Amino acid sequence: MSIKNIVLLLSLFVAGSYAQSKVPVNIYYEALCPDSAAFINKQLYPAAKQFKDNMDLKFIPFGKASYRTQGSETLFECHHGPNECYANKVHACALYHIQGNSYQPNNTREVLILEYVNCLMERAQFKAGEFPGKECAEMHEIHNWETIEQCANSTEGSSLLKNYGDETAKLQQPLKSVPTIAFKQTFDADNQQLAVRNFREALCKNLKPSPVQCRGLPGSAPAVASFGLVTLLSVILTRAF
Repeated sequence: MSIKNIVLLLSLFVAGSYAQSKVPVNIYYEALCPDSAAFINKQLYPAAKQFKDNMDLKFIPFGKASYRTQGSETLFECHHGPNECYANKVHACALYHIQGNSYQPNNTREVLILEYVNCLMERAQFKAGEFPGKECAEMHEIHNWETIEQCANSTEGSSLLKNYGDETAKLQQPLKSVPTIAFKQTFDADNQQLAVRNFREALCKNLKPSPVQCRGLPGSAPAVASFGLVTLLSVILTRAF
């Protein structure tokens, strides 16, 4: 075997061994729920910043709400009252309408959504003044607040929220707790209990192989050891010569 082929094989091995693992994570939550806010602000947000390349994060703002149709209208009842129905619609419309900023490559759609949802959940808990949709949009340079607001006050917002209700019902009907965290679009009671208590640990448990950020956490799958790479190199070189 030529040196060139050996180098190629090693390159492929290293790339495969250290490829980023990624997992879908769905967050079922309510816009005015204190438990949802505590989870998103204190656990999900810092973990999502640290593990931005390891999650396909999806927010589903509906929770324990319900809806019924009356003619062409969709009427909602929400866990924390009518104000939460409006707040849920703002979230639903923001998730649909937020776009990345082409002039600021770091402000991707995913980054802006995470920042906006985190801001809404934190500031809505102040329970003073109007819902912070505009305030959070201005803070995070989301320039289409008017579009989001119009959506939330129209049938478009109702339609988007209804879709999130249908998606929630596909996971559990009724939803047992808020927030609910589902890895790989599947509810697992053990994952749920761990994720609410320690989201970072639950995430690492579901990432295989585990990235370096997970080292030392219980249940994390070990990355390929450097010893294995050295052993493989020795075998290849022995056979080549």
